[in-house]
Amino acid sequence: MSEEPELVTFGCRLNAYESQVMLSHARAAGLADTVIVNTCAVTAEAERQARQAIRKLRRQRPGARIVVTGCAAQIDPARFAAMPEVDRVIGNAEKMDAATWRDASPERVQVRDIAHATSVPEQHSDATAESRDRARAFVEVQQGCDHRCTFCIIPQGRGPSRSVPMGGVVERVRGLAAAGYREVVLTGVDLTAYGGDLPGKPALGQMVRRLLALVPELERLRLSSLDPVEIDDELIALFGREARLMPHVHLSVQAGDDGVLKRMARRHRRGDVIALARRLRAARPDIALGADIIAGFPGETDAAFAQSLALVDEAGLTHLHVFPYSARPGTPAAKWKPVAGPIIRARAALLREKGERALAHYATDRIGSEAAVLVERDGQGRSEHYLPVRFAAGPASGQVVALRIAAAQGTTLVGEAA
Repeated sequence: MSEEPELVTFGCRLNAYESQVMLSHARAAGLADTVIVNTCAVTAEAERQARQAIRKLRRQRPGARIVVTGCAAQIDPARFAAMPEVDRVIGNAEKMDAATWRDASPERVQVRDIAHATSVPEQHSDATAESRDRARAFVEVQQGCDHRCTFCIIPQGRGPSRSVPMGGVVERVRGLAAAGYREVVLTGVDLTAYGGDLPGKPALGQMVRRLLALVPELERLRLSSLDPVEIDDELIALFGREARLMPHVHLSVQAGDDGVLKRMARRHRRGDVIALARRLRAARPDIALGADIIAGFPGETDAAFAQSLALVDEAGLTHLHVFPYSARPGTPAAKWKPVAGPIIRARAALLREKGERALAHYATDRIGSEAAVLVERDGQGRSEHYLPVRFAAGPASGQVVALRIAAAQGTTLVGEAA
């Protein structure tokens, strides 16, 4: 019998963070020979992969207890409960509660209606997505989403937008800095919605300003994906005056064509993305901008796709996350006439190639500059702009080292002692 619980995680970085919290809770509860599967529901394919993994786990671990949780389990608990391989199904709210893992009740399905959730569970564990190297820690400050993009099922899995009060964020980050973490990443489902449910409705920029002021010992702060239409003026100004706020912004863009954006029910248009990119560069000229872009959304013509390709140059995007459109049952877009699969795949490949070239060009532009590199493992780390950097082995993980960028090999920088 395995003495330690194990985790299999699908999906986003928030899921990865939550998996580590669950692992901490499961260990504290003394669970043995247990495998926790943290599912994703962003596409039907993600759910299929989770079910396939569950069946494989049962063949490999016939005596283990298999617990399924995450967005797919939240949205359709009955489907996972019907699988003979599954011993327990836990909802997204329940999975973050330490009491759930101590619970010895025979209730097989513990999934409540997350639409009524009003808070984010407190997390005092130092469990994070990258906790082992004491370099980078993730802190969940927001949960849920109030928007209804036509391709997205996540609000059904995560519930309404809700925020961690500022005091709780400060306490958590201060504890991580004291534990030796050099960099913290603030994360959430819709991070720029932060504060809308709190007294006084403090925006994300206000929270970030106060966090940096109240935790001066924190060396580096990053933000996860941001909605272009929700980024507030104070946050933009902070990028210009606060060196500890890392110069890398990842935007939830999704498309570069106004017609496609309208069908997606996004609240921004391509002109908004371009204008925001200009404002961010005016505040921090060296800032690196990334984006999520979906290829082949229903109704996307060749001309519309060309607009997405062109946006990469017009907004100066470098770090692209490209997603071939995959219909998600339960969303409006899943009922619309799809773009042919080979076309979707070809467009995704073109976007990825475009992104690779843009990132390689950006990396080349860094040659000769100095970088403060957070060491993640022996001889490897990330610059302030979230570019991978290779260098001579020596500095331990978690250190921040000053390097001169001597070369670029594709999208990876090569650093040497400054």
